[in-house]
Amino acid sequence: MKVALFATCLVDTVVPQVAMATARLLERLGHEVVVPPGQACCGQMHVNTGYRREAVPIVANHVRAFAGAEAVVAPSGSCVASIHHQQAMVLRRAGEDGLAAEAESLAERTYELSQFLVDVLGVTDVGAYYPHRVTYHPTCHSLRLLRVGDRPLQLLRAVRGLTLVELPDAESCCGFGGTFAVKNADTSTAMLTDKMANVLSTHAEVCTAGDASCLMHIGGGLSRLRSGTRTVHLAEILASTEDAVTPNQTTKPAVPA
Repeated sequence: MKVALFATCLVDTVVPQVAMATARLLERLGHEVVVPPGQACCGQMHVNTGYRREAVPIVANHVRAFAGAEAVVAPSGSCVASIHHQQAMVLRRAGEDGLAAEAESLAERTYELSQFLVDVLGVTDVGAYYPHRVTYHPTCHSLRLLRVGDRPLQLLRAVRGLTLVELPDAESCCGFGGTFAVKNADTSTAMLTDKMANVLSTHAEVCTAGDASCLMHIGGGLSRLRSGTRTVHLAEILASTEDAVTPNQTTKPAVPA
């Protein structure tokens, strides 16, 4: 299958190794990966902050950039949720009915990584090897909007060498929420404190998730505690093999600790 990779803004600018891991994994499974050069933001940040009119040209650009793609895969539950639940609505409200129809068609061919692996390819064992104690944080958009369910857990359970430990109160938000963390910093920090306490209670070496944004938030907090627990994106774990030299897989905070 020919797969178009949607890298997403945050992955491209902060943790590009996540996009590269996604491409490596899909190619290892026998698929051709292309990266449409016209891609940029999906418009989620603007829509979530109330700038729907300003989001129109951004959403339109996304729809045009991926037009004709057989399948689009992104290592981000939140961006894929936006593509599924916001893009057509934004375009239709702006009177762009033709583009809205294209957006709806594109959404049907757009998948978060674990969805694509489990639902489209029918794969849970991707041949990964990752000898670490790992806990999984189900991010809000992937859990509540995309309803990815236990797909990431199915994939993690099949990874050789990996010890998967349950995260207490896993479904609670980590407190990031995009601009929420900036506009409501005290509340965000309190939520993050609870999430970090639960992560540390597992004694995991690694906290993983399907969204780099949440991992950046959690990882920033853990680094300040000098806890020794790292945050690693699901794609990086699934791309790891016994033969490969493991790269630096820590999702680093955006600002110095």
